[in-house]
Amino acid sequence: MERDWKAELDDLLKDAGSRPRDTIPVLHQIQEHFDHIPPAALPFIARRLRVSESELFGVLSFYRAFTLKPKGKHTITVCLGTACHVRGSERIAEELETVLGVSAGDTTADGLFTLETVNCLGCCAIGPVMVVDGVTHARTSPQTARDLVENIRTGEKKS
Repeated sequence: MERDWKAELDDLLKDAGSRPRDTIPVLHQIQEHFDHIPPAALPFIARRLRVSESELFGVLSFYRAFTLKPKGKHTITVCLGTACHVRGSERIAEELETVLGVSAGDTTADGLFTLETVNCLGCCAIGPVMVVDGVTHARTSPQTARDLVENIRTGEKKS
């Protein structure tokens, strides 16, 4: 059964703004509620904010804070900035893609992990860096990345 985004969004946004200048706060509110911006809801959101769907999509694709896909329970972010790159972060990202079976930007089929890459995390002195659920891991290697994923999987099986 198709989710009734309109009714759910009407209720969620009853006190939110409805002008173009309210776009960012409204999108944050929707993403906080759904953990992503539901693609099926874009026409409704655009009408409510009095913007075109293409303008709305432009905002969604410009700001990395927004996603049109549900995220996994655990988010892994690998820095690919220059300092991390020269220390092997590309190999870490490739190892995680192999271990998780997804490309960067995707979520595993079981909904457990989302793998992301960024251009810089601002931790150049301790690179290569990856962030797992908000915790920064310094001087990582492909093996430490693999071990972190396996530890999370093991912990999930125990819960």
